[in-house]
Amino acid sequence: MGIKDLPERERPQEKLMYSGPESLSTAELLALLLRNGTANRSAVQLAEDILAYVEREIGNMRDVSVHELCNLDGIGKAKACSVVACMELTKRFQNRREDVVKDVLRNPDSVANLLMEDMRGLKQEQVVEVLLNSRCEVQSKIVVSKGSLNAAPMQPSDVLRGAIRNGAAGIILAHNHPSGDPTPSKEDIQITRRMQEAGKLVGIQILDHLIIGNGKYVSLRTEGYME
Repeated sequence: MGIKDLPERERPQEKLMYSGPESLSTAELLALLLRNGTANRSAVQLAEDILAYVEREIGNMRDVSVHELCNLDGIGKAKACSVVACMELTKRFQNRREDVVKDVLRNPDSVANLLMEDMRGLKQEQVVEVLLNSRCEVQSKIVVSKGSLNAAPMQPSDVLRGAIRNGAAGIILAHNHPSGDPTPSKEDIQITRRMQEAGKLVGIQILDHLIIGNGKYVSLRTEGYME
């Protein structure tokens, strides 16, 4: 089935317009960059081919090259250049943001300022980790998981994997409450303590866990829920 055969509101471009970019799958977002498919493959199917290749051969979409993409069936120079250009823009904007916040994350307010605008309006819970080096400088920000209206999975292995891979010295966790009320639940407190214990085993500090609401937040360390 091609994209034109789908109901209008299920097509990637219309979904983005009506429901926002969060409603699209990764393949659908990538399909918007490709713009069109081939006689035998829709743009979404081509995007799925790209994602499968990157996961199998490269590991990180940001490292893919024009030459590698052009070797895939249905991907010509124009499509490959669009994808690689988007990845480069993403890297540059991320680097600019990290330069701005470098040496700033000294207290919960500075962390909240970094995350609030991105997380306050989310319709589902999302878990984010900010990775820090030994000087408390931001290395990167990683989305650990996305969940439902009132829950998001957060396993120690998922949280620590990115920190270990990036050689981080510390982690600041954050997740949002779509209700707008950042009051921590018993589960929030319990999982935070589990994360701290797991971090000790591998020598990575869980420095804080912020719960983001609508324009306000709670720091579990400030509230005395962390060691």
